[in-house]
Amino acid sequence: MNITRKDIDALNAVVTVEVSKGDYAQNVEKVLSNYRKNAAIPGFRKGAVPMSLIQKQYGKAVMYEEVNKILQEKLNQYLQDEKLEILGNPMPAVSDDFNWDADELSFDFELGLVPQFSVDLQSKKVTQYKIVPSQKMIDDQVMRIRKQYGKMSAADKVSKESDITGTFENAEAGINHKTTISLDIFKDKKVADSFVGKSAGDVVTVKTKGLFDDDHKLMDVMNVSHDNVHGLDVEVKFTIESITDTEPANLDQELFDKLFGAGVITSEDELKARIKADAENQFAQQADQKFLNDMIEELIANTQFDLPASFLKKWMRTAGEKELSEAEAEEEYTRSENGLRYQLIESKIITENNLNLNFEDLKAHTATMIRAQMAQFGQLNPTDEDVEGIVARVLSNQDEVRRLSEQLMSRKMLELFKEKSGAKTKELSYEDFVKEMYGE
Repeated sequence: MNITRKDIDALNAVVTVEVSKGDYAQNVEKVLSNYRKNAAIPGFRKGAVPMSLIQKQYGKAVMYEEVNKILQEKLNQYLQDEKLEILGNPMPAVSDDFNWDADELSFDFELGLVPQFSVDLQSKKVTQYKIVPSQKMIDDQVMRIRKQYGKMSAADKVSKESDITGTFENAEAGINHKTTISLDIFKDKKVADSFVGKSAGDVVTVKTKGLFDDDHKLMDVMNVSHDNVHGLDVEVKFTIESITDTEPANLDQELFDKLFGAGVITSEDELKARIKADAENQFAQQADQKFLNDMIEELIANTQFDLPASFLKKWMRTAGEKELSEAEAEEEYTRSENGLRYQLIESKIITENNLNLNFEDLKAHTATMIRAQMAQFGQLNPTDEDVEGIVARVLSNQDEVRRLSEQLMSRKMLELFKEKSGAKTKELSYEDFVKEMYGE
Protein backbone atom coordinates (compact mmCIF):
# COMPACT_ATOMS: atom_id res chain seq x y z
CA MET A 1 0.00 0.00 0.00
CA ASN A 2 1.20 3.48 -0.85
CA ILE A 3 -0.23 6.92 0.03
CA THR A 4 0.88 10.15 -1.64
CA ARG A 5 -0.35 13.74 -1.58
CA LYS A 6 -0.41 16.39 -4.26
CA ASP A 7 -1.09 19.97 -3.13
CA ILE A 8 -3.25 21.74 -5.69
CA ASP A 9 -2.90 25.06 -3.86
CA ALA A 10 -2.79 26.27 -0.25
CA LEU A 11 -6.40 25.19 0.36
CA ASN A 12 -6.85 22.07 -1.79
CA ALA A 13 -5.01 18.78 -2.07
CA VAL A 14 -5.50 15.30 -3.53
CA VAL A 15 -4.44 12.23 -1.59
CA THR A 16 -3.91 9.05 -3.64
CA VAL A 17 -4.18 5.68 -1.91
CA GLU A 18 -2.85 2.68 -3.84
CA VAL A 19 -4.16 -0.71 -2.75
CA SER A 20 -2.89 -4.05 -4.02
CA LYS A 21 -4.59 -7.44 -3.86
CA GLY A 22 -2.22 -8.49 -1.11
CA ASP A 23 -3.65 -5.75 1.13
CA TYR A 24 -7.17 -7.16 1.14
CA ALA A 25 -7.20 -10.68 -0.37
CA GLN A 26 -6.67 -12.49 2.94
CA ASN A 27 -9.50 -10.60 4.62
CA VAL A 28 -11.83 -11.27 1.68
CA GLU A 29 -11.00 -14.98 1.80
CA LYS A 30 -11.66 -15.10 5.55
CA VAL A 31 -15.07 -13.41 5.20
CA LEU A 32 -16.11 -15.67 2.31
CA SER A 33 -15.06 -18.75 4.30
CA ASN A 34 -17.37 -17.67 7.11
CA TYR A 35 -20.15 -17.13 4.56
CA ARG A 36 -19.57 -20.66 3.24
CA LYS A 37 -19.89 -22.18 6.72
CA ASN A 38 -23.28 -20.57 7.26
CA ALA A 39 -24.68 -20.34 3.74
CA ALA A 40 -28.08 -22.00 3.18
CA ILE A 41 -28.37 -22.61 -0.57
CA PRO A 42 -30.90 -25.11 -1.96
CA GLY A 43 -29.23 -28.35 -3.16
CA PHE A 44 -26.28 -28.09 -0.81
CA ARG A 45 -25.73 -29.12 2.77
CA LYS A 46 -24.90 -26.33 5.21
CA GLY A 47 -21.15 -25.75 5.07
CA ALA A 48 -20.75 -27.76 1.86
CA VAL A 49 -21.51 -25.03 -0.68
CA PRO A 50 -18.69 -24.83 -3.28
CA MET A 51 -16.40 -21.84 -2.69
CA SER A 52 -16.70 -20.96 -6.39
CA LEU A 53 -20.43 -20.38 -5.89
CA ILE A 54 -19.84 -18.29 -2.75
CA GLN A 55 -17.22 -16.32 -4.63
CA LYS A 56 -19.57 -15.70 -7.56
CA GLN A 57 -22.47 -14.63 -5.33
CA TYR A 58 -20.68 -12.57 -2.67
CA GLY A 59 -17.10 -11.99 -3.85
CA LYS A 60 -17.46 -8.52 -5.35
CA ALA A 61 -19.54 -7.12 -2.47
CA VAL A 62 -17.10 -8.46 0.14
CA MET A 63 -14.15 -7.10 -1.81
CA TYR A 64 -15.74 -3.62 -2.00
CA GLU A 65 -16.41 -3.68 1.73
CA GLU A 66 -12.91 -4.83 2.71
CA VAL A 67 -11.21 -2.33 0.39
CA ASN A 68 -13.38 0.44 1.84
CA LYS A 69 -12.40 -0.55 5.38
CA ILE A 70 -8.73 -0.38 4.46
CA LEU A 71 -9.17 2.97 2.74
CA GLN A 72 -10.92 4.53 5.74
CA GLU A 73 -8.39 3.17 8.23
CA LYS A 74 -5.28 4.08 6.28
CA LEU A 75 -6.55 7.47 5.14
CA ASN A 76 -7.51 8.48 8.69
CA GLN A 77 -4.13 7.28 9.97
CA TYR A 78 -2.37 9.25 7.22
CA LEU A 79 -4.20 12.46 8.13
CA GLN A 80 -3.24 11.98 11.79
CA ASP A 81 0.39 11.16 11.04
CA GLU A 82 0.77 14.12 8.68
CA LYS A 83 -1.17 16.38 11.10
CA LEU A 84 -3.33 17.59 8.24
CA GLU A 85 -6.18 19.90 9.31
CA ILE A 86 -9.07 19.51 6.91
CA LEU A 87 -12.55 20.94 6.43
CA GLY A 88 -15.44 18.55 5.89
CA ASN A 89 -14.36 14.99 5.04
CA PRO A 90 -12.10 13.54 2.34
CA MET A 91 -14.18 13.31 -0.81
CA PRO A 92 -13.54 10.41 -3.24
CA ALA A 93 -12.98 11.42 -6.84
CA VAL A 94 -15.47 9.52 -8.99
CA SER A 95 -14.21 7.64 -12.05
CA ASP A 96 -16.67 6.05 -14.49
CA ASP A 97 -14.12 3.61 -15.91
CA PHE A 98 -12.64 2.36 -12.62
CA ASN A 99 -11.37 -1.23 -13.00
CA TRP A 100 -11.99 -3.27 -9.84
CA ASP A 101 -10.39 -6.33 -11.44
CA ALA A 102 -6.94 -4.72 -11.63
CA ASP A 103 -4.14 -6.06 -9.44
CA GLU A 104 -3.39 -2.52 -8.26
CA LEU A 105 -6.24 -0.18 -7.30
CA SER A 106 -5.70 3.56 -7.05
CA PHE A 107 -8.13 5.89 -5.25
CA ASP A 108 -8.02 9.69 -5.24
CA PHE A 109 -9.51 11.75 -2.40
CA GLU A 110 -10.01 15.51 -2.56
CA LEU A 111 -9.19 17.45 0.62
CA GLY A 112 -10.21 20.94 1.69
CA LEU A 113 -7.42 22.26 3.90
CA VAL A 114 -7.77 24.59 6.89
CA PRO A 115 -6.32 27.99 5.92
CA GLN A 116 -3.37 29.55 7.71
CA PHE A 117 -4.15 32.87 9.39
CA SER A 118 -3.52 34.93 12.51
CA VAL A 119 -6.01 36.39 15.00
CA ASP A 120 -5.67 39.86 16.49
CA LEU A 121 -7.78 40.29 19.61
CA GLN A 122 -7.10 44.02 19.89
CA SER A 123 -10.20 46.02 19.01
CA LYS A 124 -10.78 49.75 18.70
CA LYS A 125 -14.43 49.42 17.67
CA VAL A 126 -15.92 47.21 20.39
CA THR A 127 -17.10 48.72 23.68
CA GLN A 128 -17.54 47.14 27.09
CA TYR A 129 -20.64 48.51 28.77
CA LYS A 130 -21.14 49.01 32.49
CA ILE A 131 -24.85 49.42 33.09
CA VAL A 132 -26.04 51.19 36.24
CA PRO A 133 -29.67 51.48 37.36
CA SER A 134 -31.05 55.00 37.65
CA GLN A 135 -32.42 56.24 40.96
CA LYS A 136 -35.89 56.21 39.41
CA MET A 137 -35.48 52.54 38.49
CA ILE A 138 -34.48 51.72 42.07
CA ASP A 139 -37.35 53.74 43.54
CA ASP A 140 -39.82 52.12 41.14
CA GLN A 141 -38.60 48.68 42.20
CA VAL A 142 -39.07 49.59 45.86
CA MET A 143 -42.64 50.61 45.12
CA ARG A 144 -43.27 47.40 43.15
CA ILE A 145 -42.09 45.41 46.16
CA ARG A 146 -44.29 47.39 48.50
CA LYS A 147 -47.28 46.83 46.21
CA GLN A 148 -46.49 43.13 45.81
CA TYR A 149 -46.65 42.66 49.58
CA GLY A 150 -49.33 45.28 50.15
CA LYS A 151 -53.04 44.90 50.76
CA MET A 152 -55.05 44.63 47.52
CA SER A 153 -58.69 45.50 47.06
CA ALA A 154 -61.04 45.82 44.08
CA ALA A 155 -61.94 49.37 43.12
CA ASP A 156 -64.90 50.80 41.26
CA LYS A 157 -63.00 53.62 39.57
CA VAL A 158 -59.45 54.21 38.40
CA SER A 159 -57.23 56.40 40.56
CA LYS A 160 -53.68 57.57 39.85
CA GLU A 161 -52.32 54.68 41.94
CA SER A 162 -54.54 51.94 40.50
CA ASP A 163 -53.44 48.84 38.63
CA ILE A 164 -55.71 48.29 35.62
CA THR A 165 -56.25 45.00 33.84
CA GLY A 166 -57.62 45.14 30.31
CA THR A 167 -56.99 44.48 26.63
CA PHE A 168 -55.29 46.66 24.01
CA GLU A 169 -56.84 46.21 20.55
CA ASN A 170 -56.24 47.34 16.98
CA ALA A 171 -57.27 44.75 14.42
CA GLU A 172 -55.41 46.31 11.47
CA ALA A 173 -52.13 46.44 13.41
CA GLY A 174 -52.65 42.93 14.73
CA ILE A 175 -52.82 44.09 18.35
CA ASN A 176 -54.96 42.11 20.78
CA HIS A 177 -53.19 41.74 24.09
CA LYS A 178 -54.43 41.47 27.65
CA THR A 179 -52.19 43.06 30.24
CA THR A 180 -52.06 44.85 33.58
CA ILE A 181 -50.71 48.40 33.69
CA SER A 182 -50.23 51.24 36.13
CA LEU A 183 -50.64 54.85 35.01
CA ASP A 184 -47.02 55.82 35.64
CA ILE A 185 -46.04 53.78 32.59
CA PHE A 186 -47.27 56.52 30.25
CA LYS A 187 -44.91 59.25 29.10
CA ASP A 188 -47.62 61.93 28.84
CA LYS A 189 -49.46 62.91 32.05
CA LYS A 190 -52.52 63.78 29.97
CA VAL A 191 -52.76 60.18 28.76
CA ALA A 192 -52.60 58.93 32.35
CA ASP A 193 -55.25 61.42 33.43
CA SER A 194 -57.59 60.14 30.67
CA PHE A 195 -57.89 56.84 32.61
CA VAL A 196 -58.62 58.42 35.99
CA GLY A 197 -62.26 58.04 36.98
CA LYS A 198 -63.01 55.31 34.46
CA SER A 199 -64.79 52.08 35.47
CA ALA A 200 -64.72 48.44 34.38
CA GLY A 201 -66.19 48.15 30.87
CA ASP A 202 -65.07 51.63 29.82
CA VAL A 203 -62.87 52.02 26.73
CA VAL A 204 -59.96 54.46 26.52
CA THR A 205 -58.37 55.24 23.13
CA VAL A 206 -54.68 56.18 22.97
CA LYS A 207 -52.08 56.67 20.23
CA THR A 208 -49.02 54.42 20.20
CA LYS A 209 -46.64 57.11 18.95
CA GLY A 210 -44.85 58.64 21.93
CA LEU A 211 -47.03 56.68 24.36
CA PHE A 212 -44.01 55.51 26.41
CA ASP A 213 -40.57 56.95 27.09
CA ASP A 214 -39.16 53.96 25.20
CA ASP A 215 -40.91 52.45 22.17
CA HIS A 216 -39.61 49.03 23.18
CA LYS A 217 -42.24 48.94 25.94
CA LEU A 218 -44.79 48.33 23.19
CA MET A 219 -43.27 44.84 22.94
CA ASP A 220 -44.35 43.96 26.49
CA VAL A 221 -47.49 46.03 26.90
CA MET A 222 -49.07 45.33 23.50
CA ASN A 223 -47.07 42.32 22.26
CA VAL A 224 -45.75 44.25 19.25
CA SER A 225 -42.69 42.75 17.53
CA HIS A 226 -39.39 44.62 17.67
CA ASP A 227 -39.49 45.15 13.91
CA ASN A 228 -42.73 47.12 14.25
CA VAL A 229 -42.31 49.16 17.45
CA HIS A 230 -40.31 52.05 16.02
CA GLY A 231 -42.48 54.81 14.69
CA LEU A 232 -45.68 52.79 15.14
CA ASP A 233 -48.43 55.38 14.90
CA VAL A 234 -51.88 53.88 15.33
CA GLU A 235 -54.81 54.29 17.69
CA VAL A 236 -55.48 51.44 20.11
CA LYS A 237 -58.49 50.88 22.29
CA PHE A 238 -57.99 49.72 25.87
CA THR A 239 -61.02 48.00 27.36
CA ILE A 240 -60.90 48.08 31.16
CA GLU A 241 -61.77 44.72 32.73
CA SER A 242 -60.83 45.18 36.38
CA ILE A 243 -59.34 47.79 38.68
CA THR A 244 -57.19 47.08 41.72
CA ASP A 245 -56.00 49.46 44.39
CA THR A 246 -53.12 48.44 46.60
CA GLU A 247 -52.14 49.85 49.93
CA PRO A 248 -48.33 49.53 49.79
CA ALA A 249 -46.66 47.56 52.56
CA ASN A 250 -44.62 49.48 55.11
CA LEU A 251 -40.84 49.46 54.70
CA ASP A 252 -40.24 47.78 58.04
CA GLN A 253 -38.29 44.85 59.42
CA GLU A 254 -41.18 42.47 58.84
CA LEU A 255 -41.07 43.19 55.09
CA PHE A 256 -37.25 43.03 54.95
CA ASP A 257 -37.27 39.62 56.65
CA LYS A 258 -39.91 38.31 54.22
CA LEU A 259 -37.76 39.37 51.32
CA PHE A 260 -34.28 38.29 52.40
CA GLY A 261 -34.47 36.32 55.65
CA ALA A 262 -34.21 37.43 59.24
CA GLY A 263 -31.80 40.30 59.83
CA VAL A 264 -30.17 40.29 56.36
CA ILE A 265 -31.56 43.75 55.50
CA THR A 266 -32.37 46.20 58.28
CA SER A 267 -33.09 49.55 56.59
CA GLU A 268 -34.49 51.20 53.47
CA ASP A 269 -30.99 52.28 52.45
CA GLU A 270 -29.76 48.68 52.67
CA LEU A 271 -32.77 47.54 50.64
CA LYS A 272 -31.99 50.04 47.88
CA ALA A 273 -28.32 49.06 47.92
CA ARG A 274 -29.34 45.41 47.51
CA ILE A 275 -31.71 46.26 44.64
CA LYS A 276 -28.93 48.28 42.97
CA ALA A 277 -26.42 45.42 43.32
CA ASP A 278 -28.88 42.82 42.03
CA ALA A 279 -29.77 45.03 39.05
CA GLU A 280 -26.12 45.65 38.21
CA ASN A 281 -25.44 41.91 38.33
CA GLN A 282 -28.36 41.24 35.99
CA PHE A 283 -27.32 44.07 33.68
CA ALA A 284 -23.72 42.79 33.67
CA GLN A 285 -24.90 39.54 32.09
CA GLN A 286 -26.63 41.45 29.30
CA ALA A 287 -23.63 43.72 28.79
CA ASP A 288 -21.29 40.71 28.69
CA GLN A 289 -23.44 38.99 26.08
CA LYS A 290 -23.41 42.09 23.87
CA PHE A 291 -19.65 42.45 24.29
CA LEU A 292 -19.12 38.80 23.36
CA ASN A 293 -21.42 39.09 20.32
CA ASP A 294 -19.72 42.31 19.19
CA MET A 295 -16.26 40.76 19.52
CA ILE A 296 -17.32 37.73 17.50
CA GLU A 297 -18.71 39.96 14.73
CA GLU A 298 -15.53 42.04 14.82
CA LEU A 299 -13.30 38.97 14.54
CA ILE A 300 -15.30 37.51 11.66
CA ALA A 301 -15.21 40.82 9.79
CA ASN A 302 -11.51 41.55 10.32
CA THR A 303 -9.78 38.16 10.37
CA GLN A 304 -8.97 37.69 6.71
CA PHE A 305 -8.48 34.26 5.13
CA ASP A 306 -9.77 32.31 2.14
CA LEU A 307 -11.75 29.08 2.33
CA PRO A 308 -11.75 26.16 -0.15
CA ALA A 309 -15.20 27.28 -1.25
CA SER A 310 -15.52 25.06 -4.33
CA PHE A 311 -14.58 21.96 -2.35
CA LEU A 312 -16.96 22.83 0.51
CA LYS A 313 -19.89 23.42 -1.84
CA LYS A 314 -19.23 20.09 -3.55
CA TRP A 315 -18.91 18.35 -0.18
CA MET A 316 -22.14 19.93 1.10
CA ARG A 317 -24.06 18.42 -1.81
CA THR A 318 -23.56 14.88 -0.48
CA ALA A 319 -22.80 15.42 3.23
CA GLY A 320 -26.41 15.36 4.44
CA GLU A 321 -29.14 12.75 4.34
CA LYS A 322 -30.52 14.30 1.15
CA GLU A 323 -28.32 15.22 -1.81
CA LEU A 324 -28.46 18.92 -2.61
CA SER A 325 -28.55 20.59 -6.00
CA GLU A 326 -25.77 23.02 -6.93
CA ALA A 327 -28.07 25.95 -6.17
CA GLU A 328 -29.04 24.50 -2.78
CA ALA A 329 -25.40 23.84 -1.90
CA GLU A 330 -24.53 27.43 -2.87
CA GLU A 331 -27.29 28.70 -0.60
CA GLU A 332 -26.20 26.43 2.27
CA TYR A 333 -22.60 27.60 1.93
CA THR A 334 -23.62 31.25 1.98
CA ARG A 335 -25.76 30.64 5.08
CA SER A 336 -23.06 28.77 6.98
CA GLU A 337 -19.89 30.58 5.87
CA ASN A 338 -19.67 33.02 8.80
CA GLY A 339 -20.34 30.22 11.28
CA LEU A 340 -17.54 28.16 9.74
CA ARG A 341 -15.18 31.13 9.79
CA TYR A 342 -15.83 31.70 13.48
CA GLN A 343 -15.34 28.00 14.26
CA LEU A 344 -11.86 28.25 12.75
CA ILE A 345 -11.12 31.53 14.54
CA GLU A 346 -12.38 30.17 17.86
CA SER A 347 -10.33 26.98 17.46
CA LYS A 348 -7.17 28.99 16.88
CA ILE A 349 -7.89 31.27 19.87
CA ILE A 350 -8.48 28.24 22.10
CA THR A 351 -5.26 26.57 20.96
CA GLU A 352 -3.06 29.66 21.15
CA ASN A 353 -4.35 30.66 24.61
CA ASN A 354 -4.64 27.17 26.13
CA LEU A 355 -8.35 27.55 26.87
CA ASN A 356 -8.79 23.91 27.72
CA LEU A 357 -11.79 22.50 29.59
CA ASN A 358 -11.42 19.80 32.20
CA PHE A 359 -14.03 17.94 34.18
CA GLU A 360 -13.27 19.78 37.42
CA ASP A 361 -13.88 23.12 35.68
CA LEU A 362 -17.17 21.78 34.35
CA LYS A 363 -18.24 20.53 37.79
CA ALA A 364 -17.44 23.89 39.41
CA HIS A 365 -19.30 25.80 36.68
CA THR A 366 -22.34 23.53 37.02
CA ALA A 367 -22.34 23.87 40.82
CA THR A 368 -22.27 27.68 40.56
CA MET A 369 -25.16 27.63 38.11
CA ILE A 370 -27.20 25.29 40.34
CA ARG A 371 -26.62 27.42 43.46
CA ALA A 372 -27.79 30.50 41.57
CA GLN A 373 -30.93 28.71 40.39
CA MET A 374 -31.68 27.45 43.89
CA ALA A 375 -31.26 30.97 45.28
CA GLN A 376 -33.94 32.21 42.86
CA PHE A 377 -36.37 29.83 44.54
CA GLY A 378 -35.43 30.90 48.05
CA GLN A 379 -32.88 28.15 48.81
CA LEU A 380 -30.06 30.46 49.79
CA ASN A 381 -27.82 28.04 51.70
CA PRO A 382 -28.01 24.54 50.18
CA THR A 383 -25.56 21.97 51.55
CA ASP A 384 -22.53 20.94 49.50
CA GLU A 385 -23.91 17.40 49.51
CA ASP A 386 -27.21 18.50 47.98
CA VAL A 387 -25.47 20.54 45.27
CA GLU A 388 -23.00 17.75 44.46
CA GLY A 389 -25.87 15.30 44.04
CA ILE A 390 -27.62 17.58 41.56
CA VAL A 391 -24.33 18.19 39.71
CA ALA A 392 -23.80 14.43 39.34
CA ARG A 393 -27.32 13.97 37.91
CA VAL A 394 -26.93 16.87 35.49
CA LEU A 395 -23.54 15.73 34.21
CA SER A 396 -24.81 12.20 33.61
CA ASN A 397 -26.77 13.63 30.67
CA GLN A 398 -24.49 14.00 27.63
CA ASP A 399 -26.65 16.71 26.07
CA GLU A 400 -26.31 18.75 29.27
CA VAL A 401 -22.56 18.13 29.34
CA ARG A 402 -22.32 19.45 25.78
CA ARG A 403 -24.48 22.49 26.53
CA LEU A 404 -22.63 23.37 29.74
CA SER A 405 -19.24 22.85 28.07
CA GLU A 406 -20.19 25.32 25.34
CA GLN A 407 -21.45 27.73 27.99
CA LEU A 408 -18.21 27.45 29.98
CA MET A 409 -16.05 27.92 26.90
CA SER A 410 -18.04 31.06 26.03
CA ARG A 411 -17.30 32.33 29.54
CA LYS A 412 -13.58 31.64 29.08
CA MET A 413 -13.63 33.40 25.70
CA LEU A 414 -15.40 36.36 27.25
CA GLU A 415 -12.77 36.67 29.99
CA LEU A 416 -9.99 36.44 27.40
CA PHE A 417 -11.59 39.10 25.23
CA LYS A 418 -11.92 41.43 28.22
CA GLU A 419 -8.27 40.88 29.08
CA LYS A 420 -6.74 41.25 25.64
CA SER A 421 -9.10 43.29 23.48
CA GLY A 422 -8.20 46.67 24.97
CA ALA A 423 -11.85 47.68 24.50
CA LYS A 424 -12.91 50.92 26.12
CA THR A 425 -15.48 50.85 28.92
CA LYS A 426 -18.60 53.00 28.80
CA GLU A 427 -20.93 53.52 31.76
CA LEU A 428 -24.57 54.24 31.01
CA SER A 429 -28.13 53.67 32.21
CA TYR A 430 -30.15 50.65 31.19
CA GLU A 431 -32.41 52.81 29.01
CA ASP A 432 -29.40 54.19 27.13
CA PHE A 433 -27.94 50.69 26.83
CA VAL A 434 -31.10 49.50 25.09
CA LYS A 435 -30.71 52.32 22.58
CA GLU A 436 -27.05 51.42 22.02
CA MET A 437 -27.90 47.75 21.68
CA TYR A 438 -30.47 48.31 18.95
CA GLY A 439 -28.43 51.05 17.30
CA GLU A 440 -30.96 53.76 17.94
